[in-house]
Amino acid sequence: MKTIIILAICFISLGLSAQQPLDTLYANELKNVALFFPEPVRQGITGAAHFVFTYNRETQQHFGLLQAQPGPDSNLLVVTTNGQVYSYILKYRPDLTQHNYFFTEQESIGNETPKMDDIDKMKQKVDSLGRTMDYLKRASESVLKSASEKVALIREKDLYLKLFQPVYYGSEVFLKMEVKNASGVDFEIDYLNVYTLNGTDRRQSSFQSLPLNTIYAHNLPKLFKKGQSRQFVYVLPKFVLAASEKLAIELRELNGGRTLVLQSNL
Repeated sequence: MKTIIILAICFISLGLSAQQPLDTLYANELKNVALFFPEPVRQGITGAAHFVFTYNRETQQHFGLLQAQPGPDSNLLVVTTNGQVYSYILKYRPDLTQHNYFFTEQESIGNETPKMDDIDKMKQKVDSLGRTMDYLKRASESVLKSASEKVALIREKDLYLKLFQPVYYGSEVFLKMEVKNASGVDFEIDYLNVYTLNGTDRRQSSFQSLPLNTIYAHNLPKLFKKGQSRQFVYVLPKFVLAASEKLAIELRELNGGRTLVLQSNL
């Protein structure tokens, strides 16, 4: 595994296609609107709480259900298991003329996996900010070795995800984390994403999360073997949480049902 792992949560590889006009989906509170995708749904995020997109997070399926309460227009972002990204405008409509939507892969606005050109652009952007990849590597290693105070911990099925006090330096935030696999089964990572939440405790609040761009990940393995504990660092552009916001970190297993979602007010 390469020492440097560049993540593209912000979907850099969407390119110019992301600028094309988006289709509009209509929903209300009386009926479920079913959205069918060519691959199983991995993530679904709406931009406002009065739109709710539900999907099976335990057993991935090809569809999700959309409902809405009266309110301003919003948007929906869906990522399928093969990394294809779909984006739509959402509108409330009291009377619906369509209750089922079937999408093809050609309707995707792009893929979340960065292409080599996108990686080069990311490196150039980092360099333009006066931060080289060598700098990020050395700074991350320093954060990794320093003593840190734990700010949040979650345990699920003998898996532990720990977050330490963030380190702010210049225009970046360094998030030091630790995963401990105390189970009897190896844990292979599907993804580890960082979000901000609106701070509510409602079950559906996780669907209202907004992803934070990740510039660089240091020392993150693809596989946590049984009994293994590993610390690593994520580097993000500087952010400050509002009083009503929380930081959320979601770790999901590849080809398995184990998921950890850690939340913290920092």
